[in-house]
Amino acid sequence: MLPLSNEKGNSEVEKAKVYITVEIIEYIPNSVVIKTILRKSTGNISVMSFDSGEGLTEKKTPFDTFIQLIDGEAEIVIDGKSHVLKTGGAIVIPAHSANCIKPNGRFKLIQTIIKSGYDQI
Repeated sequence: MLPLSNEKGNSEVEKAKVYITVEIIEYIPNSVVIKTILRKSTGNISVMSFDSGEGLTEKKTPFDTFIQLIDGEAEIVIDGKSHVLKTGGAIVIPAHSANCIKPNGRFKLIQTIIKSGYDQI
């Protein structure tokens, strides 16, 4: 599994423009690629592509994260429990949960991180 790489500066997509979500990002051999859709102080929305054999190592984040697969199939492991997502499938990774993303071939996903509502924690 490789560390994340940004696609050409990771700038946001153009606003007020219609997109086909799965076409916002391409697969790059042996890479995990991230393209930011929106970046705000209250959260981020990104689209990510993973080439075959690529995933993300286990981590914990202090925020809830919504993952939706838009192409392919992947295994999302949350606190040791495996969840297989296929195109169109989605899951919420709870804040402070150990999680990783394991590949089942090439896949693309949308990741939405919500940062607001945690100022009391």
